[in-house]
Amino acid sequence: MSAAKTVVITGSTRGVGRGLAESFLKLGCNVVVSGRNQAAVDQAVSELGAVGSCTGLACDITKAADIQALWNTATGSYKTVDVWINNAGISIPRQAIQDSQLADLEAIVATNLLGVLLANKVVIAEMAKQGSGQVWNMEGFGSNGAAQKGMAAYGATKRAVNYLNKALRKDVAGTGVQICTLSPGIVVTDLLIGDYELGTEEWQKSKKIFNILGDKVDTVCPWLAQKVLASNKDGAKVEWLTTGKAFGRFMTAGFKKRDLFADIPNA
Repeated sequence: MSAAKTVVITGSTRGVGRGLAESFLKLGCNVVVSGRNQAAVDQAVSELGAVGSCTGLACDITKAADIQALWNTATGSYKTVDVWINNAGISIPRQAIQDSQLADLEAIVATNLLGVLLANKVVIAEMAKQGSGQVWNMEGFGSNGAAQKGMAAYGATKRAVNYLNKALRKDVAGTGVQICTLSPGIVVTDLLIGDYELGTEEWQKSKKIFNILGDKVDTVCPWLAQKVLASNKDGAKVEWLTTGKAFGRFMTAGFKKRDLFADIPNA
């Protein structure tokens, strides 16, 4: 029997990251969770420990020392890291760039771009020493070049992932490290809903689209985890909401009614 793989997921105390952590545990992996708050990490580890072998550490991905400490925690518990998923990210209020707060712009670039660069710097160096390992960088709205009002900052940080992965593949050539892309699509999480003022006309319009194209964490994450573990190729991409799937959803929307927000108050 092959040894269980070890998976580290940043930003995994809630949302997609938490869903991935649970999914990998159910597939027999060792999982290391992280988030900015140690209390939230401890709670997640306690709850996920009932599913499988799990540990965790608070990590601010804008600090290289925190990322290194997370790596050290993982290897201290499980010797090696097979899969590292850069999932941690934030969004800011949806508004025109000229109306955005400077602190919000600095925070989203620090987390969604600088944080991902720092994580890749630390993790690629460590995986190169191992001679193997996969880094999965997470796509989001804007990664494919799509643009939308009020999404300039978020979309720009996610568009960068597309270039980053191409460039990193050249940097890691010959090291045994694989650079891969994870694309979860539209998933109903606090991050998604937090971008909107519920009850507004804008929310109602967006909600209609989300009910066509979106899915819940417990639908998407088990599939993503299975596909990640099955991938063994540099440049691999695991994508939930493909163009074909999106087209099919729109074509059948008229007679397949969905309400992904029924259990969310005021949504």
